[in-house]
Amino acid sequence: MYTFKGGSHVKEYKNTRHAPIEHMPAPAIVSIPLSQHIGVPCRAVVKAGDHVDYAQLIGDIESGLGCPVHSSVSGTVKRIETVQNAATGQFIESVVIENDGLYTRSADAVPYPKALEDTTPEEIVAVVRKAGISGMGGATFPTYAKIQSAIGKADTLIINCAECEPFITANHRMMLERPEEIMGGVKILMHVLGLSKAYVGIEDNKMDAVETMRAHAGEGVEIFVVKTKYPQGDERQLIYALTKKELPAGKLPADLGCVIFNAETTATIWHAFYKGSPLCQRVVTVDGDCVARPANVRVPIGTSYKDLIAYCGGLLKKPEKIVNGGPMMGFAQWDFNAPLTKGSSAILVLSREFCQKGKSKLAPACIRCGRCVHNCPMHLTPNMLVGFAMARRFKDAEAYNAMSCVECGTCSYNCPGGMEIVQHIRVAKAAIRAEQMAARARQMEQEKKGEK
Repeated sequence: MYTFKGGSHVKEYKNTRHAPIEHMPAPAIVSIPLSQHIGVPCRAVVKAGDHVDYAQLIGDIESGLGCPVHSSVSGTVKRIETVQNAATGQFIESVVIENDGLYTRSADAVPYPKALEDTTPEEIVAVVRKAGISGMGGATFPTYAKIQSAIGKADTLIINCAECEPFITANHRMMLERPEEIMGGVKILMHVLGLSKAYVGIEDNKMDAVETMRAHAGEGVEIFVVKTKYPQGDERQLIYALTKKELPAGKLPADLGCVIFNAETTATIWHAFYKGSPLCQRVVTVDGDCVARPANVRVPIGTSYKDLIAYCGGLLKKPEKIVNGGPMMGFAQWDFNAPLTKGSSAILVLSREFCQKGKSKLAPACIRCGRCVHNCPMHLTPNMLVGFAMARRFKDAEAYNAMSCVECGTCSYNCPGGMEIVQHIRVAKAAIRAEQMAARARQMEQEKKGEK
């Protein structure tokens, strides 16, 4: 069985696995953030009062790492405002557009004029960058940069179709309904990377998707059935499951000759090349015990959670928590007016009863059971990291490899003492990063003084 060491069998809650993808009409207003990716935020290239077309560029990067942003509707720019990100608390610019309902397509959004076999790697990278594609599994790393860094270095292309988080079934439905788009994207990636083979990893709780993908797999594409276990979708665990190579701390998949792309990211590359479509919409799973009609929905970027939930029938009861992403690695939100972004794979609305299910009413406490250590897929000692974090001994946490934590949540899920282990480790990692940045700043200052 293709699997990895550690991890946990979590309750799946795949309630929408049989729900076909629906197309939600764009709402009257969309609010499109200019920072939906790892890297430098975009600068608006439109202003209030401008008319914009669907797929038109509205934000771009002057220099550095980042992804352009495009309009998901046609209409009028009402304003450009600074709003607080409902997950991180950061303040970012957003372009607010009033939808005219016409869906007038931008003249720039056209298929690439050359046949795939006649294109160069540089041309493909340019197409992907222009389309504003970032990792759609949640990481949001600019896809063009990942391709660029893997050219001439990667010998193993892996398509991540594991979708191991509870509730989320968006990629599962794409594999069943749009396998040709995913496989078309695989072919493009194989061409740009100069590879003759590619691996696709799908968990064994999606055997219908395995059969469909095998029926559409092109030459050199091999479908692997991996064991259903969380976090099988983490790139380190998937690399180990398929190749038995362990990714050392501080290294990237490319250092092992591997490059990994999410299923929907791969399909979006196909759309960019053959349809000329930038990343303006994505498939989102809407679920949770508060949602009247759980569904998989293709949603325009910038649609508010409120409008999306209304499309799914509204709420059945008072929500305790709204989560962007899966329940294990997603982020709790506080604003129903927050917009869907490129990295939003799911919106979960959960009641207090659901959130408190199985939780002890006693104060959180480590009972030294060792479950977090046994289940950690990164082979860390989360119990020690929590102790260091709570004592603010961040140098000790760093020495115990806190920075190698992928924040998968397996430790918190299995903790009988109710400790919010991941949150404590996040605090420690933030403190370690801050100290590393301060140390670099001090070093640069000393170097400047030495030059004088």
